[in-house]
Amino acid sequence: MEQPAVRLASTVVEPLIGRLLSSAPPQPEPRETEAEGATGARAEREAEPAPGSEPGRLIARLVSFRGEDPELSWDELVELARELVRHGLASTGPSRAVGPGDEAAVGYVLARTLHVIGELDTTDTQAVRLGPQDYARRLRSAVPGVDRTLSREAAWFHDGLLVTTCLHFLHTLIVRSPELAERLPERSHRIGQLVDLNDVEAVRGHSQPSAEDAEFEARYLGRVAEQYNRVTIYGIDLPNPNAPDEWSLDATYLSLSAEFRSPRDRASGGRETDRTDTVDAARDGDGTPADAVAGGDGTEDGTGGATPGFTPEPLVRADRALAVHERVLLRGVAGSGKTTLVQWLAVSTASGTLPSELQALQGRIPFVLPVRRFARDGIPAPDDLLSAMRHPLADQAPEGWVARVLASGRAMLLVDGIDEAPDDVWDDLRTQLRRLLRIYSGNLCLVTSRPSAIDADWLSEEGFTELTLAPMSHGQVAEFVTAWHDAARSDEGKDHARLDEYEGMLLRSIPIYRELRVLATNPLMCGLICALNRDRSGSLPQGRKELYEAAVQMLLQRRNPERRVFEDLLQRAPRERLLRKLAYRMLVDGSSVLDHATALAEIARHAGAIPTIPRDLRCEDVFNDLLLRTGLLREQADGSVEFVHRTMQDYLAAREAVDQGEFGLLLQHAHESGWEEVFRMAVAYARPAECATLLQGLLTPGWIGMDRNRRHLLAASCLEHVTELDPQTRDRVFEATQFMVRPRDPTRRKILGFLGPIVLEMLPDPATLPDDEAYLVALTVTRVRDDAAVDYLARLRDRGSLRLRTELANGWHKFATERYAEEVLRHLDPTGVYFPVSDHAELAKLKELGGRERVQITGDFRPEELLAGLERDKLTHLWIAYDLGPGMEMEWLREFPSLTTLRVHSRLRVTGVPEGIRIMA
Repeated sequence: MEQPAVRLASTVVEPLIGRLLSSAPPQPEPRETEAEGATGARAEREAEPAPGSEPGRLIARLVSFRGEDPELSWDELVELARELVRHGLASTGPSRAVGPGDEAAVGYVLARTLHVIGELDTTDTQAVRLGPQDYARRLRSAVPGVDRTLSREAAWFHDGLLVTTCLHFLHTLIVRSPELAERLPERSHRIGQLVDLNDVEAVRGHSQPSAEDAEFEARYLGRVAEQYNRVTIYGIDLPNPNAPDEWSLDATYLSLSAEFRSPRDRASGGRETDRTDTVDAARDGDGTPADAVAGGDGTEDGTGGATPGFTPEPLVRADRALAVHERVLLRGVAGSGKTTLVQWLAVSTASGTLPSELQALQGRIPFVLPVRRFARDGIPAPDDLLSAMRHPLADQAPEGWVARVLASGRAMLLVDGIDEAPDDVWDDLRTQLRRLLRIYSGNLCLVTSRPSAIDADWLSEEGFTELTLAPMSHGQVAEFVTAWHDAARSDEGKDHARLDEYEGMLLRSIPIYRELRVLATNPLMCGLICALNRDRSGSLPQGRKELYEAAVQMLLQRRNPERRVFEDLLQRAPRERLLRKLAYRMLVDGSSVLDHATALAEIARHAGAIPTIPRDLRCEDVFNDLLLRTGLLREQADGSVEFVHRTMQDYLAAREAVDQGEFGLLLQHAHESGWEEVFRMAVAYARPAECATLLQGLLTPGWIGMDRNRRHLLAASCLEHVTELDPQTRDRVFEATQFMVRPRDPTRRKILGFLGPIVLEMLPDPATLPDDEAYLVALTVTRVRDDAAVDYLARLRDRGSLRLRTELANGWHKFATERYAEEVLRHLDPTGVYFPVSDHAELAKLKELGGRERVQITGDFRPEELLAGLERDKLTHLWIAYDLGPGMEMEWLREFPSLTTLRVHSRLRVTGVPEGIRIMA
């Protein structure tokens, strides 16, 4: 449930909303007028819920504008809608972009959208459960293309006003039907709360800041732009030898894709779904587009209407989220770019350099809140916010400035790394964040987390929209590699003449070699691969374990001897040992930060046991050596220290846990989100007998439910990383998990892909499977990023099942573009299948294959690129599953003479669709 962007006081709007509902009780068998059409007739036939279904009254029978003698005529409904538009425009102020000439058109579209309430078979219970945002989306999707005549600004205003109208409509339903509040107490309470917040915002005045506030605000924004306009670029030495390996954010920022969390994902229980460590994006959905669940031929139903079914959530650019949604929870694996996105939003907003599609953020005051810095103390009060951020201007802020910014609704809260708080304080953090947002509504808020750290719907009751960062596509990897080498050409390295060679080698190798392709799915790993490739003159290590090991060795000696500002105090080996101690201490403490005193005490406790550390060295000098002579630590303004990335902390902590023989501790916490990667790395470094102890420990009895399943699946996923393991232990793992890899639930089938290539050994011969089982197996195998998976899937390519062929097409982006296209796609019967394209290589390859009648766009393209890449005469069905930018202007579709159908998710807005092309939402 989201708080509406267009706010109207209930005293103004609810008298109008009340007119939408009939004053008389519903009649048992109302007759239908000619004008109401077949859809209304279907609603009447289903006036009562099916036996055994959830109780509720059909809203179509409660409205005032249906029936033989409606209380509210069509003309009156249009006038009512236009009155709502007038109030909505008045509430947005003089800066609104909707012109006077658009008011009547928006009112007509709103009336047509509201009229759908009387045409759908939705009950009041179902509507309240959906909430205003999803109920508005359902209404809008029932009339696709109705707003095609509106300008972009008018269309967005209509959507915001529709959500507000739905909020008050649902509230009126609850007020008139007390049983709804009894049946759905939490939802009803939340809707009432949103109405109250809406009323406050509708009447709140936004006074101009005082001269003192304005002067400080300017200084604060300048410091934010300076403070966060740096990112770590591994392997690049900057001209200043005292500086860390950082680079301008402007030069290196890569806009990544993200996927909405769908209602189906929320219903599946959430936390289990999130444990794949990847996102299978809109092109995956459940492998069953709306066409595929119809009659079996994969076409529309033949009657001219769209076949009902599940439509996967679209992909969007992650950095656009806050321009559309007031509150966003962004999930992403370690290194996927969450913190970089937070920094980019802060810098772009503070410096006023936002792109045109993010102008809605203009004038916001960004507050970056790394959770690791206040996890134990809780979210700070407004007066303590700058101090908790360790902002250098905290002592100079006018008293009460932060509270005034929050009260004016101008703040943008960027809460980074909620997963870095210990599990036992998450509920407290949520309560504190909820209270802050309820007191100071209207402020934008982005919260980031690792995928499996917090439960599904952790913040959904507070109106947060969930997004998950998608793995980098082939095109994004190539873009990152190019940007990295462009940055490297400006450093002080002496190998600039070979950078073109290094870049070309990676651009050729990553798509081909499985080890590189699997690792290069997020900016952190991509950066490490680039740095190591340069550091080793084009000779890369193989596998995750070797990559981390090589990266640590490189970062421990990142400064060239001729550039040092003081003599090396420590050799590489003692540096690494001390860093392991610090990382292990953080792991045990459940923290990502050590205060200065604790770090010094930890060094003092262990330095004496390492013979190669001179006895006369002060702990402070050792600490400075670790900080300045390695690329692994960074110090905050208050002297506390943290690792540059959680992945490196986990790696070093795992090495230390194995060295200390702390297998009991590892097993005790293995199923916890913050320990899983540590456990995998520990298994990779353990000796054979220790490895067996760890894996057998995961299988011991005593664990139940989800924790037991997680431990067993973790054991299976670790098999990919072991260096040596006795056959008995391997057999035990197989025996414990063999039945877990063949569930009937499609969602669980997808999750199994995170086990890696080992899962292929547990699956049956594809030739022995019927089509329904083959489809379920394909859901798993298309998520195993290994060349062996292509061999398995190629044996399913001749099947006739539409949903199986669709899943095989959807798997393309996870494998080498050329090989998968030749061994799988070329042989698929294309009837009814939408072929997805996510980058330019896939678009070019699909054209080489002769094009296809049905194409799904799952990447960021410009219209001219699609015009050049798609076969114009062949294309008949186009599916837009990616937010292609503001406006989504579709006039260019005129160039496709055979195009009959445009499929667009209801979350996306298209304009300018040529006449004759049917829009399916």
